[in-house]
Amino acid sequence: MSTIGLGNALVDVLLKLHSDAELAEIGIAKGAMDMINENTMRIIQQKLASLERTQSPGGSVCNAMRAIACLGGRAGFFGKIGTDELGEYYEKSLLSAGVEPYFTKEPGISGCCTVLISPDGERSMGTFLGPAPTLTPEDISEDIIDHYDCIYIEGYMVVNESLVCSTMEKAKRLGVKVALDLSNFNIVNSFKNTLSRLIAEYVDILFSNEAESKAFTGLDADMALVELSKLTEIAVVTLGKNGAIVAGHGETIHVDAYGTDKPLDTTGAGDHFAAGFLYSLSEGASLEKAARTGALLAGHVVNVVGPQIPLDGWELIKLKVNNILS
Repeated sequence: MSTIGLGNALVDVLLKLHSDAELAEIGIAKGAMDMINENTMRIIQQKLASLERTQSPGGSVCNAMRAIACLGGRAGFFGKIGTDELGEYYEKSLLSAGVEPYFTKEPGISGCCTVLISPDGERSMGTFLGPAPTLTPEDISEDIIDHYDCIYIEGYMVVNESLVCSTMEKAKRLGVKVALDLSNFNIVNSFKNTLSRLIAEYVDILFSNEAESKAFTGLDADMALVELSKLTEIAVVTLGKNGAIVAGHGETIHVDAYGTDKPLDTTGAGDHFAAGFLYSLSEGASLEKAARTGALLAGHVVNVVGPQIPLDGWELIKLKVNNILS
C-alpha cells in the first residue's frame, strides 16, 4: 500500500529550553500548538536565540512520509511552500529521503514551526503557517492520488475544509483508502462537527492520542476507542509511555511502548507510529504487528532531538521491523 500525504509543509526549528519558565515568558502553554504570525515567530526566535537550535523539514504528515520512505515503502507528499531558502531546503530534504514531492509554490516565505523542547522532553509549538494551508482543491490532482493506495491527511488541514472534503471525495471515488490524524486537541475542540462528518463519511483509518480522543468523545482512552471504532474501519489511540490501543476488524489490541520511559524529545512520536502502522498494513501485516511496528518507530524517534531519525539508524530499524513482520 503506497501512501501519499497531505499536510502543512513547515520547516521545524527546534529549540531546547533550559526550563519551562521560558515558555511562560513568550506566552505559549506547555504542550500546546499555538498559531502565530510571522512577526511573533521572529520575536520568539530572537528572544530564545541563545538556545541550542536544530532545523529539519516538518509538518506531521511529512514526518510520516519520510519515515515510510526510509523503511523502503513508497511515499509522496502534497504541500505548499514559498520560493525562499526554507522552501528549497524543504523540497531537497524530501527528495533526499526518497519521498515524491508534489508542491505548489507561492512567491515569498515558507511556513515554519518553532518547536520548544522542555527539559522533560515535552514539546510546545508556535506555528507560522505561511502559504502551507492555502492549497486549493485544484492543486490536488486525481491522477496523482490514483497512483497511491492510501492518502494520509493531518487534522491541521481541516481549517481548509473545502480542500480536505474535496480530497477525501476524490480518494473515495478512486478506491483509495483515507487515513486521518486528529493532530491536536485544540483542532478537535475547534472543528469537532466538521471532523465528525468527515470521519463518518470518508475515513478508513483514524489516528489520535489520548488528549485528542478525549476532546472528540469526552471519554477516557479505552472507551474513546470504542466510540471511534464505530465511525471508521480502524481506530488507533496512542498512549505515550503506555503504548497504544487499536480497534478494527472485530478485534481490540494493546501494544506496549518501545524503549525508554525517559524520552529526550517527543516530537514526531505520533507521526512515526502512524508511519510504522501504515507501512506494515501495506505489507499485509495484522493490526497487532502494525501497531508493534508503529511503537518501535515511535520509540526510536523520541531518543533524538527533532522528528527525524538519523539515516544511519534505519538499517537496524528495518531489521527489527522485518523481524516483527516475519
